[in-house]
Amino acid sequence: MGLVATIRESLRSVFAPGGASPSAWSPIVREPYTGAWQLNDSLTLETALANPVVFRCVSLIASDVGKLPLRLVAMDADGIWIETTSPAFSPVLRSPNRYQTPQQFLESWMYSKLLHGNTYILKDRDARNVVIGLYVLDPAKVKVLTAPDGSVYYELQAHELAGVAEGPLVAPAAEIIHDRWNCLYHPLVGISPLYACGGAARQGLEMQAASTGFFSAGGRPSGMLVPPVEIDQKTVDRLSAIWHGLGPGRTAILGTAMKYEPVSTTASDAQLVEQMAWTSKAIAGCFGVPISMVDSSQQPPYAAHEASTLQYHSQCLQTHLTAIESALDAGLELPSPYGTEFDLDDLIWLDVASKTKAAHEAIAAGAMSPNEARRKYFGLGPVAGGDSPFLQAQYYSLEALAARELAPSPSPTPTPEPSPQPEPEPEEVA
Repeated sequence: MGLVATIRESLRSVFAPGGASPSAWSPIVREPYTGAWQLNDSLTLETALANPVVFRCVSLIASDVGKLPLRLVAMDADGIWIETTSPAFSPVLRSPNRYQTPQQFLESWMYSKLLHGNTYILKDRDARNVVIGLYVLDPAKVKVLTAPDGSVYYELQAHELAGVAEGPLVAPAAEIIHDRWNCLYHPLVGISPLYACGGAARQGLEMQAASTGFFSAGGRPSGMLVPPVEIDQKTVDRLSAIWHGLGPGRTAILGTAMKYEPVSTTASDAQLVEQMAWTSKAIAGCFGVPISMVDSSQQPPYAAHEASTLQYHSQCLQTHLTAIESALDAGLELPSPYGTEFDLDDLIWLDVASKTKAAHEAIAAGAMSPNEARRKYFGLGPVAGGDSPFLQAQYYSLEALAARELAPSPSPTPTPEPSPQPEPEPEEVA
């Protein structure tokens, strides 16, 4: 059964002739700053991406999520998630669709979520009803619908790569993975961080444009020539032609005592550098990216790569990774004990000295066996005798120490009396 046929069959009982029709959510008016809508001043997605900080934040988050291996895991008897394989679920994780690698698929997922606040994934199933394909849809061509009984549906426009040749097509929520972010107004409507930092992005672009025009004009502010006495229009035209006909770096000889007075603000007076730094921090803060990840000149006080990466993971990436794992667990309909999990080792790279120290301390503390530390920190295979963790012999458990303290003291053993010395034999008399 094809994808479109499967969706239409599932909707036949809900939207039958004479039945209720779905209703769309009311649109939300969004503007880059307060009052922009009244001034007909809109900030398009393409314009926002022209801001270097916006582009860097979006590309950084998407590429970091895309480079992390996504694994199928299963919980063992001890409650530990172990990587595994399944003929039903592993293929779609290795190859989400016919034109994207797993990295490209995850990057597309994050681009849609970061720029639009919503990611819509269309499922493709085989005859077993198992998901064999996942397609990231254009969020501008998807509309969330609700039925009178509260069921959720999605109206899809044509998307040839996903197998939707014509639209509109209404799909039930069971056929769509909907990952949303910042659902401030409605639980099914996500909002992009550009909603909050659009003004800062626009300000940064305007300052860049003004700076470009300033340096294109020779790096000198606009001004006016003030004559000592009133002059006629013919003289004004002559002096203006001389003044404007000069190129950058040329000296004007006007023949009249003129005084130049600037009428525009210089870059230093406008605190251009400080303003640009503020817009960068505002944009990075809305995306949750530490400013040091965007501007390498603004390193944190601790200046440790691992600590900075952990901060980046906790305040930015972790929520996206958790959302993707949860969405895939539910979207792929994984039965217990299966699940999906990102491998974070590719995010936090340690240098050789840090790896060696971490491996040594893990082995010395009994947390890892030598073979486990070899595989995790160095990618090396097992060696004979390295499968069991070990500790030093003088270590005792708290339970053993407590039992030893509560045990009665043994009675002292009496010291045996020394045996009598034999008397010396008398000497024989000759």
